[in-house]
Order: sequence, then C-alpha cells, then structure tokens
Amino acid sequence: MLKRDAAPVDIGSAEFFQRARARLSFEIPPGLNDPSIIPVSGDPGNDRMLQIIAQERPIRPAAVLIPVVEHAQPTVLLTQRAAHLNDHAGQISFPGGKIDNTDASPLDAALREAWEEIGLSREFIDPIGYLDLYGTGFGFRILPTLARVKPGFTLRINETEVDDAFEVPLSFLMDPANHQLHSKEFRGIERSYYAMPFAERYIWGATAGILRVLYERIYLP
Repeated sequence: MLKRDAAPVDIGSAEFFQRARARLSFEIPPGLNDPSIIPVSGDPGNDRMLQIIAQERPIRPAAVLIPVVEHAQPTVLLTQRAAHLNDHAGQISFPGGKIDNTDASPLDAALREAWEEIGLSREFIDPIGYLDLYGTGFGFRILPTLARVKPGFTLRINETEVDDAFEVPLSFLMDPANHQLHSKEFRGIERSYYAMPFAERYIWGATAGILRVLYERIYLP
C-alpha cells in the first residue's frame, strides 16, 4: 500500500477479472490470527501504529466482500453503515464483519455477512480470491474477498446494520487521480490514509485503503 508512483491505467472488464484470477488466491495469510505477524502497509507510521495496537489489544479477525458488479461498466457495491452503530457509524464500508467460529472460512464469513447485511444472495456471487491482509487501528485484521457479481440481484437492507447500499463505478475507484492521500497523528506518529470522495459519499479509512490495495494488485504491473 501507499505506493506513490502510480499512473492511470485503463483496462476493460474482461481483463480486470482475468488479472484478478491470475494474481489472487484463497490462501489464508497466517497474520489473520497470529498477533506476532503484523500486516505491512508500506507506511512507517501505519506500520508502527499496528505494532503498538497488536501489543495492547487482542486482534479481531474480520472478512469483507468486495463485490464488483459485472455491468458493461463494472461497479463496486458498497454500504453505508447505520448511523446508530457504536463503531464506525455512518461510514462507507464493504459488506462484512468479524469472523465467527461457525464460519468455515473467511470467504464464508464474507458471504454470510453480505447476505445478512444487504441480502446479496450467494447465487449471484463468483468469489475470485483474497487480497492482502489489512490491519486497522481498532485491532481488526481484515481479509477482503474480491468477487464477481452477476447483475439482476435484489437487495434487502438490514436496517439494524446498514442505512444504504449503492454502486460506484470501478473506473472511478481505480483511477489514482481520485486517491487522496491524507495524514493524521497517532500518539505522536504521523500516519497516512486514503480518501476517495464520490459525489456526496466520503469513502475513506479502511475502505479506501483496501480499494487502493486492489488497485495496486490488479492495475499495476
């Protein structure tokens, strides 16, 4: 993450999914459950923050789904978390959450959460593979699953968790010109984070960071 030599790359839908299948797999990184293995972000401030967090609180394994809807111009299906939630209220997110003991795998957790949160049925979802493990300042170890989603689904919003679900063009999210790099302080350490504002939606934090990882894994050589 946080490579600064990016340039715009234009690839079509077929090539995007072809590259994704070639570059991703369903190998589960050991850092998902091992607190001694710290996810690497590429930013010294972030990496130091994750080292501190790992020493102070138990890790929280989580899984999210990155649903890329296969329209003529592909889109990414995102959610807006419910305003009444205690954690990350109102923020833009992927469908997902913590991995339960009953989940067979992180993929299974991501699919379960997508169904519970927005009613996205598994019959429309073609999982492709895991992205890199993403650590957060709240102790989450997030394993994102990229998936190809067939159009034609009907969503059912679970209002206890989600206020809204919406689609953003993949081309917008994968254009580095739309990747704003900001910084803030964590215990005297400057750390960086991405933001990708889209219309009235402010996509930032872990969601934007994971989208940036997707860009670097699929769009860069």
